[in-house]
Amino acid sequence: MAVTAAQVKELRDRTQVGMMDAKKALVAAEGDMEKAIDVLREKGLAKAAKKAGNIAAEGLAEVAINGNTAAVVEVNAETDFVASNEKFTNFVDQVADTVAKNKPADMDAALALTLDDGETIDESQKALTAVIGEKISFRRFSVVEKTDADVFGKYLHNGGQIAVLVTLEGADEETARDVAMHVAAINPKYLSREEVPADVLEHEKAVFTEETKNEGKPEKIIPKIVEGRVNKFLSEISLVDQDFVKDSDQTVAQYVASKGGKLKGFVRFEVGEGIEKKTNDFAEEVMSQIKD
Repeated sequence: MAVTAAQVKELRDRTQVGMMDAKKALVAAEGDMEKAIDVLREKGLAKAAKKAGNIAAEGLAEVAINGNTAAVVEVNAETDFVASNEKFTNFVDQVADTVAKNKPADMDAALALTLDDGETIDESQKALTAVIGEKISFRRFSVVEKTDADVFGKYLHNGGQIAVLVTLEGADEETARDVAMHVAAINPKYLSREEVPADVLEHEKAVFTEETKNEGKPEKIIPKIVEGRVNKFLSEISLVDQDFVKDSDQTVAQYVASKGGKLKGFVRFEVGEGIEKKTNDFAEEVMSQIKD
């Protein structure tokens, strides 16, 4: 039967599902709003929508390698114990493998990819939300490609709280994994100092200049001191210049060179980074209940 736009809007407002899901549910329920809600609940869509406002800042990151293509993904949940749920970990693995095989251009394309069970990633994460009872969110991914002469190295810290993929020209996988472990531990911001944006560099120079002036250093030696501090800053945030975590007598670039290789790039995902986690103000919560 035909349903009206007003009915679709009302169902969307009440359940927060997508337009097509709302329309299909109304058609299946022959226009009965309450039955349509039940249809959505049975599919797990309405339950997932109710949790859409929750913050998913936990979860897992994973690395999948498919020949000369690799993918780093992050899938979030609301609480850390979900990371040990087999259904969740299987979903994360499938997402990583599927992204590595298909190399989607953006998140919309990634969410539309089909998993082994025939569902899209988007459909599967909504269904998993209903099963687990927490909002599951495929947050981000990065696809990296290499040549036959390059090697990938991957490392997962703490079961996937941090996932790192390193690409080297030459050397071997063991060397690349060593560097990936370094990246996980030290968290460089850039591959080399040449990649540091000019505005970041200028900001640091200005800060160091004021800092040096406030220390009462002679005016004529301030530029030299600032130059030294900028170089130290760059060496701390640039992977090639960092002291190698396994051998501080050499830089990461020197370590890789000693193995016959050269650094090409890295990707580091830490679960929840950049997400403002929801915190509950206990006093405010009590007052709100009193007011109710």
